[in-house]
Amino acid sequence: MKTLLEVRNLSIDFEQGELFTKAVSNVSFHIKKGETLGIVGESGSGKSVTARAIMKLLPHSAIYKPDTSIVFLGKDLSQATEKQMEKVRGRDIGMIFQDPMTSLNPTKTIGKQLTESIIKHQKLSSKQAKQEATNMMKLVGINNPEYRFKQYPHEFSGGMRQRIVIAIALACKPALLIADEPTTALDVTIQAQILELMKDIQKQTDTSIILITHDFGVVSQMCDRVIVMKEGAIVEENDVISIFKNPQNDYTKKLLHALPDLQDQKPVKVIDTQKQELLRVSHLKQYFTLAKGQVTKAVDDISFSIMKGETLGFVGESGSGKSTTGRTILHLHRPTSGEVIYEGFDLAHLTPSELKQMRQHMQIIFQDPFASLNPRLKVIDIIGEALDIHHLAQSKAERQARVEELLKMVGLDPAFAIRYPHEFSGGQRQRIGIARALAVDPTFIVCDETLSALDASIQAQIVDLLEDLQKKLNLTYLFIAHDLSMVKRICDRVAVMFNGKIVEMADTEELYSNPLHPYTQNLLAAIPVPDPTITSTQQVKSISVPEDWEDHQLIEVQKGHWVAQVG
Repeated sequence: MKTLLEVRNLSIDFEQGELFTKAVSNVSFHIKKGETLGIVGESGSGKSVTARAIMKLLPHSAIYKPDTSIVFLGKDLSQATEKQMEKVRGRDIGMIFQDPMTSLNPTKTIGKQLTESIIKHQKLSSKQAKQEATNMMKLVGINNPEYRFKQYPHEFSGGMRQRIVIAIALACKPALLIADEPTTALDVTIQAQILELMKDIQKQTDTSIILITHDFGVVSQMCDRVIVMKEGAIVEENDVISIFKNPQNDYTKKLLHALPDLQDQKPVKVIDTQKQELLRVSHLKQYFTLAKGQVTKAVDDISFSIMKGETLGFVGESGSGKSTTGRTILHLHRPTSGEVIYEGFDLAHLTPSELKQMRQHMQIIFQDPFASLNPRLKVIDIIGEALDIHHLAQSKAERQARVEELLKMVGLDPAFAIRYPHEFSGGQRQRIGIARALAVDPTFIVCDETLSALDASIQAQIVDLLEDLQKKLNLTYLFIAHDLSMVKRICDRVAVMFNGKIVEMADTEELYSNPLHPYTQNLLAAIPVPDPTITSTQQVKSISVPEDWEDHQLIEVQKGHWVAQVG
């Protein structure tokens, strides 16, 4: 195969006043026509900087070292001017960015954003560009493209926005596609569809793909060769089978070791179901009224209970009602109807001041560890705020001592108390969020997609931390996630949600070894297996609600295993 791109001695520093930070050091690699090259590593390893360096999309503070060369189709892009790069971007090299919402312009219609690059690079008329754009929308699996053409990004789901970003990147049929974490925040079923789509397009167009990810399951299914990066340098490079079956570098071994194994047996936790009930939810409904009187049934008549010391997992695709359930239990949303009984107290009957007191016992760890931390406050005040609200520290010295104790508890240096959130990595910020939740000595914590944006090795550390804290403090968790691998590792029981309803609930081992509902089977089938010798042959499809369900009534098919009744 012909070499399409060759990167030699890529070294990039970021200038910050008089300081220089090394981001990438002497990185060299190549990619051939029609090949898929994976670049893997933890956050901060230099993956995204390497990708953006190829496109010359780095900020002005980035300094390319003199001996760097980026030869693409015979031309050295490292020497190209901005005007020359404008002709390359979109036409010859396309890029799928990590967050489809921030990479799409919220003020422009989807059609406008699709046709911009087509008109610019292919010199087509507006009418021709529209036809080409609607064809691309069909190619990436967007139904009713003529109607969708006029809509704005906020009217699309996460998976559909990612499809549009792919369509924009492929609109001018580039020779090279750079995909930067294209499936990080997507559910397993949507992820499987996106990866299948990228494979199909690659076959049709012979496009080369550089796939940047921290998900080894995705790497094993997509890539021909793999580069492993650590601290801005390549530590290992090999074909995908050799990387998985015979890794040479200790860092590669560490990354692979951190992957959860669905075949592992989870130790059964003995819980007295007769005497230890902590939370009972009965016929909970949470409806939202939208524009023009439309009603969305986010949570639609669900019932379950959680025992003391248990971890109950909630899984399902985006929009299934998982996070809304967690927030409604805590009365961050007032339920439309139904009961939430916590240790005998019906939360609906509590006054605002009583509910405030109750929240000392019920806490939440939010999905985005950066957005949920006030960027203007130091860590000591972020954690200490909860102590202030509930009057749990009698003096400034006691407050500081408690904050430092909490930081130690979550594995952070007490000296970090005087830092701001932006000075921490994603995993460290999530630990701060956990420390804040623990500050008031709760007994029940809602973990809302706590691991979704973290690398596999950091996820493993956070799960170990949560399990350790649960043992030490006798905590009870509601663990909301779309990563079914991690759910199996931490949860005792799992409830599967679809369209605001629970369609199946069972002990973790029982659910994973014997899923009864077709939706659960579909979720499990969509998990990418981190083994390149195993190819996924099952086409993952979205599941519609069967008309013969009898009000989604849960029936017990065997002891402790509940499934929505059909027919």
